Amino acid sequence: MKALLEKIQNLGNRGLWILLSAGFVVGLVLAFLIAEVAGRLQEEQQPYFQVVELDDSISDPSVWGENFPLHYEMYKRTTDMERTRYGGSEALPHVPDEADPRSVVTQSKIDEDPRLKKMWAGYAFSIDFREERGHAYMLTDQLYTLRQKVGQPGTCLNCHASTYNIYKDLGDGDIMKGFHKMNSMPYKEVAEKAEHPVACIDCHNPKDMDLRVTRPAFMIGIKKVKAKEGISNYDVNEDATRREMRTYVCAQCHVEYYFEGKEKTLTYPWDNGMKADEILAYYDKINFKDWTHKDTGAPALKAQHPEFEMYSQGIHARSGVTCADCHMPYVSEGAYKVSDHHVRSPYLNTDASCGTCHNISPDELRKRIDTIQDTHWQLRNVAMDALMDLISDIEKAQKSGVAESKLKAARDYQRKSQFLLGFVEAENSTGFHAPQESARILGNAIDMARKGQAALR
Repeated sequence: MKALLEKIQNLGNRGLWILLSAGFVVGLVLAFLIAEVAGRLQEEQQPYFQVVELDDSISDPSVWGENFPLHYEMYKRTTDMERTRYGGSEALPHVPDEADPRSVVTQSKIDEDPRLKKMWAGYAFSIDFREERGHAYMLTDQLYTLRQKVGQPGTCLNCHASTYNIYKDLGDGDIMKGFHKMNSMPYKEVAEKAEHPVACIDCHNPKDMDLRVTRPAFMIGIKKVKAKEGISNYDVNEDATRREMRTYVCAQCHVEYYFEGKEKTLTYPWDNGMKADEILAYYDKINFKDWTHKDTGAPALKAQHPEFEMYSQGIHARSGVTCADCHMPYVSEGAYKVSDHHVRSPYLNTDASCGTCHNISPDELRKRIDTIQDTHWQLRNVAMDALMDLISDIEKAQKSGVAESKLKAARDYQRKSQFLLGFVEAENSTGFHAPQESARILGNAIDMARKGQAALR
């Protein structure tokens, strides 16, 4: 100690000031680091107020909202209606009647592009297909679509309602048994049990608020995917990481699917993989069709909403970015970091959704999105025109007496082209989730349509 004091004295006034300044800087850095760590730890805490005791019997999100008011207020904003460049739920007035009490609907996609009617001729979607609204409307908009006049099974409500307690009720506490029973029931019978759109209980365990998968169809489907990767007996709720769950809870519904067998069991067609052509090969193998095309007689397929499959092929998935990172970005509420439950397009919230990773202005980010989506839309229209040409040629060939063997080949090409085009048409990112994969699929759709025309010669 004495030696240290002597050294300090020998430094002189200037040296002493340097030493003191260095010590001050080090102290500031340490104080900042301590404050930063403390802040991060505080961020990890969720704003939680024990007002009510939650359990698996409570589906009503407003009850959960008493404990989690910040999350609930955000959740309620899924009623917002705002259109983006190529989609969104711009509100249109509707005169309520007995069949449809809604005062507001969204724009009709088949009115925006009448080619869709020809694409789906003879199928319910040629009657009514509108832009999707926010989660708050998923139940009512499904209930009052004109497609109900054609008839829909109870299976449809797997992705259009809060179903966890419906499963439990129908299965006497066993959600898997309830799931199978629900699929085989008429739509209206299941709808009577549906009280809420997707709710807190569908994605969160009420005991600790951990994320969870509650849809049996996804449990079964992802188990098949993992088995192909060499992971046997995969249990998504036991084996998935928290980061994976931030995608899987969304993927429960935002997927391609079909109704299997007489029971109309909701099934994800992932036996061969999740790419569009792998799914098409699966449908071909099991000889599945959604309907017979009214104008051509082709055994046709209608893709649903394969956001998870398409996202899985994109750069964001490969980089570890989850669905929630972009569609439910973290926001600061006072001292808390909260996942934004106002689920919406990142285009409407680029600063929070994209700016976390990309140090670029919101205007530039939107320009980049516009470039991707504009290019995709141009290619989509080329594919749509090619399919229209094929359908028209098949109609003419049928009237002119072209050999059945040629017609059969052309119809098979129509089936393939139509499904591939429909896959990216139903996928709601307009190519953004996986631009290169979307372009590849559309290129194959164009190729199939032109080969179908050639088969008629």
